[in-house]
This record gives sequence, structure tokens and C-alpha cells, in this order.
Amino acid sequence: MSNTARKHTALPKAQTLIEALPWLTRHHGKTVVVKFGGNAMIDEDLKAAFAQDIVFLHHAGLKPVVVHGGGPQINAALDQAGLVSEFKAGLRVTTPEAMDVVRMVLAGQVQRELVGLLNQHGPLAIGLTGEDAHTMTATKHQPVINGETIDIGRVGEITAIDTGAIKALLEDGRIPVISSIARSQDDGHVYNVNADTAAAALAAALGAETLMVLTDVEGLYEDWPHSDEVISRLTASQLEKLLPELSSGMVPKMEGCLHAVRNGVNTARVIDGRVQHSILLEIFTDEGIGTMVVPDNQGAK
Repeated sequence: MSNTARKHTALPKAQTLIEALPWLTRHHGKTVVVKFGGNAMIDEDLKAAFAQDIVFLHHAGLKPVVVHGGGPQINAALDQAGLVSEFKAGLRVTTPEAMDVVRMVLAGQVQRELVGLLNQHGPLAIGLTGEDAHTMTATKHQPVINGETIDIGRVGEITAIDTGAIKALLEDGRIPVISSIARSQDDGHVYNVNADTAAAALAAALGAETLMVLTDVEGLYEDWPHSDEVISRLTASQLEKLLPELSSGMVPKMEGCLHAVRNGVNTARVIDGRVQHSILLEIFTDEGIGTMVVPDNQGAK
């Protein structure tokens, strides 16, 4: 192959890199909170691509923070332990016995695997739970259904965030990987916290540039189930109007996005975790993928 032909075949790579340049400049030094979940947690190729993306963000000068849950792994472990999963109002009823399993799976299995994948690329990732250094404090969550308060066990809602440990790790050039469990100062119990909610609360507390939530859909659909047209960008107020119509699985994700942009985060994005390297496509390309939520003063395009 001649030198001329070689140059031509490499040209698209250069064009891709140049397209990323303004985004690299814009995001340099900024904190990005990424909620890891859905199919990306189970599929080996997607897990490996996710780890590459997070390490790429780190080397590109961003400060990624990963927050994860572990629904599928928790279900499997509870089945294995012979504990029945019961759901009320879309939330897992978590007995003290189930909470032991949840904690073990999140901190001892899902987090360890993720830290291991990231650390194949260097001494980067450090795992924390919300319990560590009081990173997340929770209180017992008591949902009201049909006017009645119901007990769903060790399910918590966040009452306070202490970002000290995470900021120290970021300053040290590390990638924090955080399991969404938290301790209560009221009763001393450990609670399972929805990971979408935890990621949004952390993004706001850290003053992150962006919150990214991986899902198993392409984004927020315009008129689901009648249309599969994805809304690429909308404001906080536009999202708030849509919330009552959303499917139950999307509610905590979109409520999280709303909370983030209403509390100082510049953009919140829901992206398709089934697409390899979706994080890089969203942050570093002009088109982006998924749905972006912006504060009201930025308007929608």
C-alpha cells in the first residue's frame, strides 16, 4: 500500500478525533457522575466497553464517578438464599435478612467486579459504599399507597451527602466506584437506596457537570408506546410535565435527572447502555445519543 493510500484510510480516525476536540475542551477537569445499570451490568462485552469508556474519560481529563445498583444480581442471590422478593409500589420489600444479601452483592460482588475491570487499565478505581465516611446518610423510606403508609423494610431515602472522601479520591487521580447503600443516623440500620436516586443526589452534591444514566432503552420516547421517536433534548419543566405519564422503570431515572439539573448540574442524560461505547458517543460527538435534560434557562432545541 502506498503512503498516499495509507493516509487516506486513516483520515476518518483523524476526523473523529477532531470532532471530539471542542467537547474535550469543554469537559476538561469537570466531574461526571455515571449510573451503571441495566444490560451493561450483565453482558461481558458491554461491561468491558463501559470500563474502557470510564478510563478514557479519566485520561481525557474528566473526573468520572461511578454509582451502581445491582437488581439482577440481587435477584439471583436472593433466589439462591431462598428469600422471596416481594415488590410494593415498584420497590423491593427488603427484610433485614434480604438486606444482608443486598449489601454483600453490591459491595462484595458488583462493585468488586467493576473495580477489577477498571483496574485492568491501571491503579485507578477505588470502591466505596454510601456507608464509608458517611458519604450517604439515609432514613427509612415509607411510601404512601392509597393514602396509607406502608412498611417496605430496609429501603432508604437519602438525607445527607458528604462528598469529602469522593473529592479526596478525585484529587488523587482515582475513579470512585460507589455502591448505593447507606446507614441511618436515626436507628443505625443500613438501607438499600435506589441507585438512580443516589447517582442524582451525588451529582448535585459534587457540583458535577453531567449526570449520565445508563438504561436499556434508547432514551425518553416522545409518545410511547405509539412512537419510538426519542426526545433528544428537553428542559426541566418539560420533563416535569411528562413525569406522570412515564413507565414505572423510567420514573426514578427521570426524577433523578430532574433533581440534578434543578440543583446545579448542567446536563443530565439518559443513554442506551446496550450500545457499546454509548458514553463516549454521548460526550464526545456532535449528535450524541439518548435524551439530554437541561435547566430551564438553557431552553430546549
